[in-house]
Amino acid sequence: MTELPARPAHLPARPYFSSGPCAKPPGWSAATLATDSLGRSHRSKIGKTRLQYSIDLMRELLKLPDTHRIGIVPGSDTGAYEMAMWTMLGAKPVTALAWESFGEGWVTDAVKQLKIDPTVVRADYGQLPDLGAVDWSNDVLFTWNGTTSGVRVPNADWIPADREGLSFADATSAVFAYDIDWDKIDVATFSWQKVLGGEGGHGVLILGPRAVERLESYTPAWPLPKVFRLVSKGKLTEGVFKGETINTPSMLAVEDCIAALEWAKTVGGADGLIARSDANAAALDQIVADRPWLGHLAADEATRSKTSVCLTVEGADEAFIKAFAGLLEKEKAAYDIAGYRDAPPGLRIWCGATVDTADIVALGPWLDWAYASVKAA
Repeated sequence: MTELPARPAHLPARPYFSSGPCAKPPGWSAATLATDSLGRSHRSKIGKTRLQYSIDLMRELLKLPDTHRIGIVPGSDTGAYEMAMWTMLGAKPVTALAWESFGEGWVTDAVKQLKIDPTVVRADYGQLPDLGAVDWSNDVLFTWNGTTSGVRVPNADWIPADREGLSFADATSAVFAYDIDWDKIDVATFSWQKVLGGEGGHGVLILGPRAVERLESYTPAWPLPKVFRLVSKGKLTEGVFKGETINTPSMLAVEDCIAALEWAKTVGGADGLIARSDANAAALDQIVADRPWLGHLAADEATRSKTSVCLTVEGADEAFIKAFAGLLEKEKAAYDIAGYRDAPPGLRIWCGATVDTADIVALGPWLDWAYASVKAA
């Protein structure tokens, strides 16, 4: 009988490595959340004030120019991105970039739901398509950070300042983790549940001036559900971007988001969050470099995610990964690190700002132990 390896002596203090919902900020406790808004209408003075405060904190931390509006919308990042697609696409030809499952989801929406026959530019998991070949006379749909493939765009340099079409960035695993050139972004969406470690269910929609112009000058050919309607009598419904949400939000989730944003200010704001993500990704890179059986799904370091890091495991199939991740969860060493169901079998380890670098470092020996244990089984 094969002898099992020794169990590591030290567990990560917080073994929360899920890619969404992600780890809560260090020191988080439900007992510290403000509660005066709970049980109150989101349309009450305190409700609107807290919603507006969360928007103001996001603007401050992201250093978002006054030209861009921020709205809290239903349905997480998916709801926010589909809201943008349903309300603005159809005025111009569309190019959709897809190199992982969520990008493919936007292709499906464009083709099967909106029936707009986009130009689709694909790349395999772990790769990025040729961004220089994108036709910017079109509206362009893309994912800034591919959560399920671990591949990201390197920056916004490939987006021309004089573009004719609109740039639609699904930035849910990127906002607060990368330095984003907002002048290049007409539409961006994200969810609190990623880099901020907030609760799921709410999305954030960021609109630049060109997107607002599109909304006020173009009416889609298809009907719009109530929760997607951003225009009234030909003008943008400004209240959505001042804390007057389209449908009822969870004020508990809003307070949780505010707590995360206030924590972010204590660690240096957006720059501090980016630095924390960078440090976590570097620590995981070292773990991978030290182990011949581990690799990055994204081979090119310049386009490798620093948040949702996707790893290959030598000789692993789906059953191996399930056993690997299950063993670590049973030992309370790592939660939710199996790769996304549509991705190649492997691991996915969140390295966003709410994770502590010491916990990434502590994870290394546990990966060794789980790998050897599953192989010996």
